[in-house]
Order: sequence, then C-alpha cells, then structure tokens
Amino acid sequence: MSEGHAHAGGAPSLSVNRLAAPVLARLLEDADALGVGVARLDNGVTLVDGGIATRGSVAAGLLIGEICMGGLGEVRLCARTEAQWSGWLEVSSAQPVLACLASQYAGWSLAASKEEAGGRKFFALGSGPARALACREALFAELGYRDHAEAGVLVLEVDRPPPAVVIDKILRDCALPPAALTVVLTPTTSLAGTTQVVARVLEVAMHKAHELGFALADVVDGHASAPLPVPSPDAGVAMGRTNDAILYGGRVHLKVRGSDEAAQALAQRLPSSNSRDYGRSFADIFRDYEYDFYKIDPALFAPAEVWVSNLDSGRSWHAGGVDMALLRSLWLEP
Repeated sequence: MSEGHAHAGGAPSLSVNRLAAPVLARLLEDADALGVGVARLDNGVTLVDGGIATRGSVAAGLLIGEICMGGLGEVRLCARTEAQWSGWLEVSSAQPVLACLASQYAGWSLAASKEEAGGRKFFALGSGPARALACREALFAELGYRDHAEAGVLVLEVDRPPPAVVIDKILRDCALPPAALTVVLTPTTSLAGTTQVVARVLEVAMHKAHELGFALADVVDGHASAPLPVPSPDAGVAMGRTNDAILYGGRVHLKVRGSDEAAQALAQRLPSSNSRDYGRSFADIFRDYEYDFYKIDPALFAPAEVWVSNLDSGRSWHAGGVDMALLRSLWLEP
C-alpha cells in the first residue's frame, strides 16, 4: 500500500487512511457491543450506522473521532466534576495539521437532487481520511498533502444513508473499488454523533488558526478538551449543543514554533469571545440568522479558551475562558 505525502506541518510518509484502518477494524469487530450496525451494499461498499437505526454509543463515537483524525489523534472520555459537568472529551495529536485539517475537517461537499436521491434532496459534508484520497478541496493543494492508500473511510453526519449517486461519486473521486470503501453515518441526535462532533474541538482551533493566517507548518502539537453534552432527539437542539460545547466549553493548547509575536497574536485572536455573536446559545444565533451558516460571524467558530506555547522561546500565552454557567443553563434542568 502506498503512502501519503505532506508538507504543511506533517510527516511525509503518513497515510491517514492506512493509520485509521486499525481503529476502523475495532469499530467493525466490536459493532454489536458498541451499538452500531454494519451492512454491505450490493456493490460491496460497507456502511456503518452509528445511530440512525441503531442505538449507538459514546464508545463508538470515541472510535469514530479517532477514525476522523486519520489515526493521528487520541480521543478519550474523562470525568471532571470540578469543572461543573460530568463528562469531558480530551483530544490530542502530535500531527495536528494532518489529523485535523487533512482528515477530520468536514470540508467535502456531497449533494444529490430530489430526483437523484429518490424524492428528497441529500446534502452532507464529508470528513475523515477519504477526503485525502479525493482532494476535492483547495485546502489540500495548500497543505501539499495527498493520500494514496488502497482503502478509505469517510464519515457523514447524516440521519439517513446516502443515495447511490453520492456513493458513486465518492468511489470515483477516491479512485477506490467498492469493497475498499467504508462510509460511517452518525446523526448528531445519537450518542456517537454528538461525541464525534465534540471531538472536533482541536480541529476547530486548527481551522481558525488557518483562517487567521498562522503558518500551519509552525504548529507542532495540540491538546484540547470540551464538555460532552447529552444528545437531543431534536436535530436542531442536538446541533446547538455540540457547537456550544466547543464555543463556550472548549479549551485548546497549541505548541508552535516561530516568532513570539505570531504566537501571542494567535492566542489573543483565537478564542470565540472575539466574535460579535458570542454569548448566546448557538441554536438561538442560528435561528436569528434564518438558519444561514454564512451569516454567522466566522470568528465565533473557535474554542472558548486558548493557550499557545512557543517551543522556540519557551514562552506561553493565554486568552479567553469557558462559560460553564451558560452551558449549565442550557443543558441542566432547574
């Protein structure tokens, strides 16, 4: 199996699909215990149901989070009762550029019309290692990375299986035979879905750093945490909770190289509190902007609290802060 190659902060021999394969194998082998379903389509593609017609689980979500990171990150559940919420996710990666931007980021737009999808149009943003096989996003040219593995896995945050036309597009763009493709489906209303979205807390910080123009090759290591909310059966509420967990409860520590000025500026500009929309539940913000993501201030999509340490100078900076009072008011009954 051939390897990937990378330039922007990643090692040249790392294949996100190859490295994710053992984690995917655990998900498939322990499917019954994890409460997920596994089905093989007529053409040979494997579909994993993480919570549509199955129960799903937090444990499945942890594995799906690591699959999304291309096997280059760890996602753990921990208890931090002193932080006023019982369950927290901790995410770390020694290759944050590849793990978060070349793999985990939900950047591949996949759509089908009502006619193509059999009566109801379909839209999803693909995330996970197979993105690096297709490289349909301009981001990959910037990263200088492309994977060439012989098998791939893609994660879709959806409440129904993708239509055949979408599966065919994935296969075509990834240049994979059907038997070599696995698609994992995780609605946010499920335990696995909520978990794998909150596990993006480090990725949200990396994406924001990229948007701010920080040199990605200078990001050396990353660690993050966020409180894990209980999913809601209402898709809008569930989506709001996962966003709030990161925007108001996410804490990220990035280790970088380069100038102190750049590191300090990153720390100061990164937190979500820099946004004009900061301070209310994401569900309310989304509603007030008439459910148009593009009307929301992009600065909002960031962790609440940030540390940036410059390994070249040994100096660290801190900005922002979590708002557990807001989260508790949204997540706990009076």
